Amino acid sequence: MKYDQIDSQLFTTNRKRFIEGMKPNHIAVFVSNDEMPRSADAQYLWRQNPDLFYLSGIDQEHTILLLYPDAPNPKQREILFLRKTNETIAIWEGHKYTREEGRGASGIDNIQWNENFESVFHVLMTYASGIYLNMNDHDRAHTEVPYKELRFATEVKAKYPLHNIERSAPIMHKIRSIKSHWEVELLQNACNITEKAFRRVLGFVKPGVWEYEIEAEISHEFLRNRATGHAYYPIIASGGSACVLHYVENNRQCKDGDLILMDFGAEYANYNADLTRSIPVNGKFTARQRAVYDAVLSVMKYAKSMLRPGTLFDDYNREVGFAMEQELIKLGLLNAAEVKAQSPDAPLYKKYFMHGTSHYLGLDVHDVGYRFARFEAGMVFTCEPGIYIPEENIGIRLENDILLTETGNFDLMGNIPLEAEEIESLMASSNTSRL
Repeated sequence: MKYDQIDSQLFTTNRKRFIEGMKPNHIAVFVSNDEMPRSADAQYLWRQNPDLFYLSGIDQEHTILLLYPDAPNPKQREILFLRKTNETIAIWEGHKYTREEGRGASGIDNIQWNENFESVFHVLMTYASGIYLNMNDHDRAHTEVPYKELRFATEVKAKYPLHNIERSAPIMHKIRSIKSHWEVELLQNACNITEKAFRRVLGFVKPGVWEYEIEAEISHEFLRNRATGHAYYPIIASGGSACVLHYVENNRQCKDGDLILMDFGAEYANYNADLTRSIPVNGKFTARQRAVYDAVLSVMKYAKSMLRPGTLFDDYNREVGFAMEQELIKLGLLNAAEVKAQSPDAPLYKKYFMHGTSHYLGLDVHDVGYRFARFEAGMVFTCEPGIYIPEENIGIRLENDILLTETGNFDLMGNIPLEAEEIESLMASSNTSRL
């Protein structure tokens, strides 16, 4: 692994929290992600199933975790099945977990090779009343590929039709949305690496550079700081491209007088950062760009103040919308009388700010959580308002990652330059040093 080994107490604690939500005499099984073919004999870069990683800490393919807290044999209450290596695998793919390494990483004593899974699983199912099956159970997910979890669930339901079937997702979403101090440290590390990349970019950007060159600078800083890579494909959008929310071509030349919207984040130990900044290519905002920037920043600060325990998403989004309306009126983009007469179901601000302000963050960039629950201490959210004006070639979004605590919130990206004056000052000093 590129990252330091994580304290196995994190995963032991996570399993305990999951088990507390299980029904009596039920088994839970979690399987690793597929290795996805890319072409010929090549594969896409593999990433562990986040739920399996959350419960085991194992970052390796062909892994299975079985939990049976009421198993008659105490030794079979937690079993981790790992891929058994051999000389050929070692030569072609490299080192795989030994049993001892699996115990050290996961905190699970009973480590077996995955070739034993079918026989062990069948015996335990004869005693169990039901099983918890895991799926990509996310309200934003739309998956057409019959991935491994889905195939396993189909096989189990066909082979054991009289067993009770439960979804693990409701338990996983609840416990994963509350971050432990170990997880906060990992998220903070991802944010710190992201900060280094942003500061590097501030010293690199000038008229004439290409978007992909900026992407390369970010990638370089990520990898040299032991990040796995990008948490998601980065958006480096200059000029009018900044008004395309999911612009990923990153192939335009950055022109004098334009802005660049950069949305990127490092992944460290499977935990993700998510940052957005908008900066002037030449190091100096125009008056209009600065006015829009300050409007977005004002909404961001207000939205951040509402990210506290007890808040509901619906209330949060409504209040942020009100704040955005006032800023858009000041900018001359909305008419106050028309806003007053608008339909509540079709607010006018959506023309210029059409996406949500926050989402859960963690092992997934759009992490799991229950959007109708009140915010709780330990949750981590992005805060990312934006204003997009295609007719003016202005697209500005600002985003930080926020940890909720019992007394308010803590900005995990609080050290990353955000104020317009600081952005200009840092870019000016970097340009001077390059002369």
